[in-house]
Amino acid sequence: MKEIDVTELTCKPVDLWMNQWLILTSGTDEDCNMMTVAWGSIGCMWSKPFVQIVVRPQRHTFQYLEKSDSFTLCAFPGKYRRALQTLGSISGRDGDKLSKTNLTLRKSTKVSAPCYNEASLILECRIMYTQDINPAGFKDPVIEGNYPNKDYHRAYFGEIVAAFIEE
Repeated sequence: MKEIDVTELTCKPVDLWMNQWLILTSGTDEDCNMMTVAWGSIGCMWSKPFVQIVVRPQRHTFQYLEKSDSFTLCAFPGKYRRALQTLGSISGRDGDKLSKTNLTLRKSTKVSAPCYNEASLILECRIMYTQDINPAGFKDPVIEGNYPNKDYHRAYFGEIVAAFIEE
């Protein structure tokens, strides 16, 4: 992996979120949890490069984000799609779901949350803002259909403090 200046990061953000998915990981090298994410954004906020993720409160990763100051987002080559499906369909509450994949953790350079040896893109992020989704703000009534249980996401804005791409 090669570290790049975050301002030089190029990607197809809609394709990245909708079609490739990402692995969100929070916690520490000794105690972390991860999940597949397919909703979010990337760009500039408060004059800082950032990513925004959303996590429902019942997800096991939620508690890790709440007690942490960071997270990583990692994208992978297509050959790891099954691993991403596994991490998105098994809860960390039920055991070591990472062991059911061919992915391996590695220490991040600037945040406490780990990343992955197999990743083709690594974004190390420091949490700078959180806010619960408020359904009163939905201007499109179709959005409410994503919440039949009224379990609205919490949004996390993470400043991208380091970025790595596959060489």
